[in-house]
Amino acid sequence: MTLEQRIAEIIGPAIEDLGFELVRVLLSGQRRKKLQIMAEPLDGSAMNVDHCADISRAVSALLDVEDPIDDAYVLEVSSPGIDRPLVKLVDFDRFKGFDARVEMHTGIDGRRRFSGRLLGIADDHVLMDVEEGEVRLPYADIQKSKLLMTDELIQAHMKAEAEAEG
Repeated sequence: MTLEQRIAEIIGPAIEDLGFELVRVLLSGQRRKKLQIMAEPLDGSAMNVDHCADISRAVSALLDVEDPIDDAYVLEVSSPGIDRPLVKLVDFDRFKGFDARVEMHTGIDGRRRFSGRLLGIADDHVLMDVEEGEVRLPYADIQKSKLLMTDELIQAHMKAEAEAEG
């Protein structure tokens, strides 16, 4: 288990109890470590500063007790944003029809980076329509991925926010 997975295990239940889904835990930096926690409301509403503050207080208290990080670090709590990272396999199905960029740990036919339209998932693979045609990317080999900012994505985001507000 990686340190990020351990942290997610420690803080995940508390974040869910507050009404949020943990999207990603990312620990970066060598000298000045930064612990980035991304979360979003379970009800689909927009994330705001008060939400981030609530999560920050809960997470800080848990991490002070468990103390999984040896060095000093800065805690950053944020929403995933419109051009969010795609972390879980279900994210690739949830956002099918939108454009994304995917980077693989190892190459497929000599290629590690793919950009195109998400077609969903099949078994443990992410399906994408790229310039050369449809590709099947093994989820376990994905290093990082994110949605690409497009007019279509912005419109969908604005529509979802309007629906969540009432």
